[in-house]
Parts: sequence; C-alpha cells; structure tokens
Amino acid sequence: MDNRLGPRVDRTIDRDRLDTSSTEGFPAGLTEKLLQKHFTNYDEVIEKLYFEVSGPEGFPKVLNPQLEECAIQLWNWAVTKNVGAALSTSHKAKVRHVACTLLYCCEPENPTEGVIRKQILMASKTGRTWLDCRNPQMADHFFKLAVKSVEALYSQLTSRGDGSTDMSSVKGDVEKDLLHILLWQAESAITQGDNQMAIAYIQRCKDMLLRLPKDTAYISLMCYNFGIETYNLKKFKESTIWLCQSYEIGKMNRKYGPESEALAKVLRLLATVYSEWDCEKFQEKAVNAVTLANKECVSACGLYLKLKILLTCGALESDIRAELEEMLQSGVTLEVCLVTVKLLEANDRETLAFEYLKRVCQHFESSPDLGTALVLHIELLLQRGKELLAKQKIEDVITGHWTGKKLTQQTILSLHVMLWDKASIHFEAQNYSEALQWYNYALSFFKAGQAEPLLGKLQRNRASCFLQLKQLEKAKEAIKEAERCDPDTIFTQFSVYKMAMLENNTEKAAEALTAMRLLAKDPEASEDGVLVSESAASYLFSLAAQTALENGEQETAKKALEILCEKSRNEAQVLMALRCLVRLVLTIIEKSNNEMRDVHSDALLQYLKTVSFFITTALQTLSHHSHVTVEQCAEEANWFRKIAWNMALQCESSPDRMRDFSVLSYQFSQMCPPNQTLLMGQRTSLLMAAAASLELCRNSQSVQTEELAQALEHIQICGEVWKILKASGGFPVDPTDSLLLLYEFEARAKLNDPKVETLLECVLELDNVETKVLETMAALAMEPPAYFPQLCKKALRVAVSLHRKQPQPDLARCSKCLHTLIKLSLPNGVTEVKAHVLEEVWDYYEEALSIIAAAPDDFPETETLWLLTRAWNTGILLYSLAQYPEAEKWCGLAMSVIRHLGSLQESYETQMSNLYSTILDRLDKAKTNIAIED
Repeated sequence: MDNRLGPRVDRTIDRDRLDTSSTEGFPAGLTEKLLQKHFTNYDEVIEKLYFEVSGPEGFPKVLNPQLEECAIQLWNWAVTKNVGAALSTSHKAKVRHVACTLLYCCEPENPTEGVIRKQILMASKTGRTWLDCRNPQMADHFFKLAVKSVEALYSQLTSRGDGSTDMSSVKGDVEKDLLHILLWQAESAITQGDNQMAIAYIQRCKDMLLRLPKDTAYISLMCYNFGIETYNLKKFKESTIWLCQSYEIGKMNRKYGPESEALAKVLRLLATVYSEWDCEKFQEKAVNAVTLANKECVSACGLYLKLKILLTCGALESDIRAELEEMLQSGVTLEVCLVTVKLLEANDRETLAFEYLKRVCQHFESSPDLGTALVLHIELLLQRGKELLAKQKIEDVITGHWTGKKLTQQTILSLHVMLWDKASIHFEAQNYSEALQWYNYALSFFKAGQAEPLLGKLQRNRASCFLQLKQLEKAKEAIKEAERCDPDTIFTQFSVYKMAMLENNTEKAAEALTAMRLLAKDPEASEDGVLVSESAASYLFSLAAQTALENGEQETAKKALEILCEKSRNEAQVLMALRCLVRLVLTIIEKSNNEMRDVHSDALLQYLKTVSFFITTALQTLSHHSHVTVEQCAEEANWFRKIAWNMALQCESSPDRMRDFSVLSYQFSQMCPPNQTLLMGQRTSLLMAAAASLELCRNSQSVQTEELAQALEHIQICGEVWKILKASGGFPVDPTDSLLLLYEFEARAKLNDPKVETLLECVLELDNVETKVLETMAALAMEPPAYFPQLCKKALRVAVSLHRKQPQPDLARCSKCLHTLIKLSLPNGVTEVKAHVLEEVWDYYEEALSIIAAAPDDFPETETLWLLTRAWNTGILLYSLAQYPEAEKWCGLAMSVIRHLGSLQESYETQMSNLYSTILDRLDKAKTNIAIED
C-alpha cells in the first residue's frame, strides 16, 4: 500500500512570536514564576494556570492592558520553550490555551486589525496544538474562535472599500488563514468520525481554490491523508470518497496541483480500497482506477496491482497475458517479474506462471541475476512434485555454471538451501540413495580442493548417507574431506568417532571423544556461524554412548556418558546418563574378578556421590526453567538409593566401602517423600555405616578420631530416626536401642570418653537387657586404648546375675564372666593386697562354687582348674606376706575346689594334699613363733 505524501503541518500560520514592545509592566503571580530565568518546575505552575483559566465563557471580559501583556508574555514564553522540546505537547497546548483565553478576555468592543490578527494567530495555533494532543473537541472551540476573528478581520478590510493591490494581497492572506483553519477543522471532524462535516469543510476549501490556486496540492494531500486514515480503520466507503476528492482537487489545476506520480499514487490506493472492499462488486472501478494511475505515471507497482486485481477477480487468461506482456514491455525489473510469477502460482495460474517465467528467462538472459529466475523455476517444479524435470533443470544449471553462465554467490546459496531441504526430506523418509543424489547436486557447485565449513557439513551429510547404504569406504572418504574442510567442529569429530567405532578403532574413537569434549567447551564452536546449542552437543554425546554400547565398547561408552554429564545442563538428561553409567558399571562388576571388582566398585561409588550432589543441587535450584520436577527427583533418588543399599550389602569384607554406600543410601532416602518403609531403610543404613566405621577403627593401629566422630554422628541421626519409628508403634521387640547404645559405647570407649558410664546405665534401664550386650560392653571397656575396669566389672556382675536367673543358664558364658571378674579383682602384687579386694574376689569364688555345685558336669573343667590355681596362688602370696589366717583360708578354698575337678581330681588331690599339709605345718610353727615373740 502507498504511504502518505507528507505530514499535515501548518504551512501558513507560523508567525509564532508576538510583538510586546507596545505594552508596559509585567504581570505578577504565576506568570511571573514561569518567566523567571532559572525556574524549571513548569508542570505545577502550568497546571494551576490552566485550572484557573477554564475558558473564555467562564472568564469575565476585562479591558486590562496588564492582562493582555500577560497573555502575550505567556505565548512568547511557550514559543521559546518549544525550541529543544523543553515542553510536552500537552503543556504547550495548556499554556497556549491560557494565553489565548486571556487575550480574548481583554478584547475591546471594536478591536483593531492588530488585535484581531493576534486573536487569529493564537486561536488557530491553540486549536492546532490541541488537535496534536488528540483532543479535537477542545481544538474545535478555538478553531471557531479563529474563524470568527478571520471573518471579523475580512469584514473590516472589506468595509474600507480600497481596491488597491496591497489590499487584495492582505485579503488573500486572510483567506489563506481561513483555508488552513478549515482544513484543520476537517481533520478534527475526521478524528471524531464525522465524515459529512469534514466533507463540508473541504467543499468550502474547494470553493476558495479559484482565489487560492497555489494551495491545490496541499488540499489534495490532506484529502489523500484522510483517505489513508479511513482506509486503516477499514472504512472503505469513506476512504474512496476522500481519495476521489484528492484526485479531483489535484486535477483542478495542473500548474499548482500534485505531480503525476502523486496522482498515480492516489489512484493506486483507490484501486486497492475498491478491491479490498468488494473486488467482485467494484471490479470495474478498481481496474479503471489502476488503469488511470498507470496512464498518469506508469510504474512497476501499478502494473503489479492491476495484475493482482485481475487475478483476484478471476479475469480471462487473455487479459492476464496482455497485462504480463505490458509489464515486460514497460521495463520492470527481474525482481518484479519473479514476484509476478509467484503471484500467478499463488492464484493457481500454473501454466501462465511457467510460460511467463520462460519469457522472463529469455528477456533477462544477459542479466547477472538470471540465476534467481532459475532457482524459482526449480522451486516451482519441486512444489508441483515434478522432481524429474527439476533434476534436469538443476543439471542444466550446473553445466551452465561451469561453462560460462556463472551464478552469483547468493543464487548458489539459495540453491543449496533448496537442495539440502530436499535431501533432508528423503533422508528422513529413509530414501538414502535419493538423499545422496540431492547432496551430490549441491556438491557440484564446489571447486575441487575447496575448503570451507559449508562443504564440511555437506560431506558429513553425504557420509551419513553412505553409512546407511553400508558403503563404508565412501563414507570414510567423505569424513576425511569433512575433516579437511571443517575440522574444528563437534559434528565433524562425531563423524570421525562414528567411523572409528565401526572400524573397532577404540583408540581413535577415544581421541575423537576428547576432541568433542574440548569443542563443546569452546563457546566459539559453531555450525555455519551459529553457536552449537548445548542440547545439540549433549545429543551427540548421548548418541556416542549408544553407538559404543551397540559395538560392545563399554569403556568408550562410559567416557561418552561422563562427558555428557559434565556438559549438559538438562537435569533430566544428566540423571538419565548417570543411570546408564551406574547400570553399565554394575554389569562390569558382575563380570569382574575380585581385584577389578574393588576398582569398579570405587568408580560406582564416585558416580553415586555425583548423583547425590547433583540431585541435591537440582532440588535447591528448581525453577520454571528446570527440566525436572520435585517428584522426578524423588523417583530418581529412590532408584539410586536401592543401588547404594545393595552395594553396601555386597561390601561386607570392605568396611570403608560398606560405610560409604550406606551413607549414600541414607542421603538418597532424604530426597524421597518420608514413609515408614523409607525410615526403616534410613535406620538400617545408618546402623551399617556406624558399624562399618567402628570396624575400620578396630583394624587400625592408631586411634581414628575422625572416623569415630563420624560413627557418633551416624548413631545420633539414627537415634532421631528411631524415635520417629518407635512413636508410630509396631516395634515390640527390636534390638535397635541396644545396638545404638553398644555402638556409641564402643566409639566413646575408644575415645576414652567418661560418658561411657552413662551409656551403661542406659543399657541397664532397657526393658530386656541381653547378657551378650553386657558381655560385649565389658570387653570393650578393657579393649585398648580403652581402660574402664570398674565399668567392666559392673557389666559382668549384671551379666552373671542375669545368667543365673535363666531357666537354663549358659554355664560356659557365665564361667567366662566370673573368670574375667576374678582376674580383674585378684591382686597382682604386694601393693594390691587389700582386705576389701580379697573380700570381693572371695564373693566371686563363692558364686562360682555355687554354680559348680549346682551343675558339676556342665561347668568347664579348665575353668575349675583355673579357679583352683588362682586361689592357691593367692594363699601362697598371703603366706609370704605373713597373713597366715588369710593364707590358710585361701589355700583351704583351693583344696575345696579339688573335688570338682572331675578326671583331674585324683592327680591334683594327692599333690595338693601334701603341699597343703606342709603349709599347715609351717603355719602352726609361724603362729607359735609369733606367740613366743609376743
């Protein structure tokens, strides 16, 4: 569609600044503020002025020179501020509004010519400014004032009756002012949708053209602009009226009217309006208008418009042919001819389109841009499904290109786009031979030895076709060419990788993967000038892994998946790759020997740690841009939790791996929605982690403080989880409490933490205390570096007591407890021989003898012999210390144990009896000597 001829601007009333030299004094108040040199806060003052001066009707008439001076000062101030756009259009309109209103308020009963001229200027300019602010109602008010003042001035001038040339010129200026005010009133009416009123104003302007012929072009232009406005509003009827008016007015005076080109533009728009309004109904008018436009000034757009209208109206082929011939004879450009061909094709005039295209090619045979016509010809053939003809045309174009009819680079690029698209369609349809043929056509436009990225891409596509056709040697050659032309792109390296995998060349495949990794890292890596998207690179690494697995190359697949995890920012894609990695390593572990099993288990451990960190980060940074949801993260975490749990169970012989897998199992469970099953899994995982940490410490030569601290942390968290589980009920008999206390006791005992005593009390407070737990705690209390003998004895005493309460006590375990108690309590030297110590040990012996007496056949004979030996040795020690009564007591205790020896009784009884008699004799002598001394 044609554009406007020019802006509707004021061309006559431009005498902005008023002469204030005849007035005296300056107004005060708000006006004075605006006139201050450095005052900048205009908005508030202008709004206040505008509010107080609402309009001439509401403002009393006062013949006040100072008020008139104020009006003129305001007006001139607005003019100066208008330079540099210091005032907005709205504020300029308000200042002019106030100034004009004040001037009219000061109007004398019989205003002079000078006053009236000021009124005309200010009223018309104020109305124009309001119209620019899209306030036509306010503009109309001032236009009416301006017209009234113009009429008053004209009446005043006419009444003088002076027919001089100067007077005629003055009257002409006044009429010119009126003409422009009427045009503005017409514009205001159009803005308000009052078309009839606008026509009335224009009619008055037309009547004035006989006296003002020089304004013919301007009025024609205004009508044209009105036609554009109504056309844009889809008011086609009104638009045709204004465009007809524009043409008629323009034809009224050829000397001062618009140029033929401008009139042709009006007529072309008129034809367009008729065709869009109702082409069938107004076909004749539309054709007449565009024909007339072409007579005024023939142009390519006019000829094209006429053809378009004829096609839309379904004109006869003969009429279309005549118009096409006229276009060629008129010397239109090749570009216009090709657009015309497309227009014919779009209107189902296929025969005409091909005929005309053939004529165009002949007509522009020597043009360097003829290639564009050839490209269009091929494109139309392909659109119509005439592939064979298209191929023949392409082959002719290729031959011509290399035999003198050189195509421009732009034409070649257009051909490439078309040929590649066709090849791609065939490739997607798995018609690889056809795809290859189209790629080969594209290859024909390159010189031998040429090297550029586009050729590299083409060779990669050809290689893909060869691979699908199982032509490996040709594929290999194409990939070599791609590498020569475009080595520094990830796509070329992927082609190299794919070929290496097919040839079982794992070393070269690994090199290609490394190159791909570096190219994916490089932000400048591009494909035909377009940055390689992250998703494209990720897809290639995913495809690389799949290719490796299909070829049984697990290590290569691992490398590809690792790079995919490193490069991709798609959370779902990374999780899928990590799943594949874990599955892959699990498969390898199953087939590995013991030595390699540990290596691959460590690799799996690292992958699971990566997963844990990744899911944790993903959950913390979830947003609407994320590729995973909370639910998906939980589902993935649960899958990896089971893997970690199973691996922990398989690492019983490796405490460090068991600990790490157990901890990971717990960490993954924290990412899942909590339920009782999951909590039980957390409890077991933490117990296993703590147990594994303690096992590591047992096997260490030194105190592993950090490891023990970790064990305590696992125990603490497990205790919190266990509290939640117990609160839910359903665990009447469960060893968790005992195990937690036992593990904590061991860790703190190894740290020599005195809190172990509290832990023993906690165990004793349990409802069902197991003797095994107490015996273990007793052993741990004395296991280096721990040393808590009293704690050990306390635990053993309770254990013995519990054993005795059993219906069928385990005498072997009971004897071991007593053995340890006696061993810990018996004095090891002279300094340790004290009465309360001997008394304590004596109690343990009595306990032991009572057990032996109750079940002599079940008590271990070795333990009985040990009791005998230690009692006898204690008696001898006391004898050496001259504690004869005590010595006799302990030796007698030893003699009383002999009868419980069983098979050894006879041999020991003879030997011990002789010794015991000797000792008794010595005791009697010693007692006698003591008495003599006394």
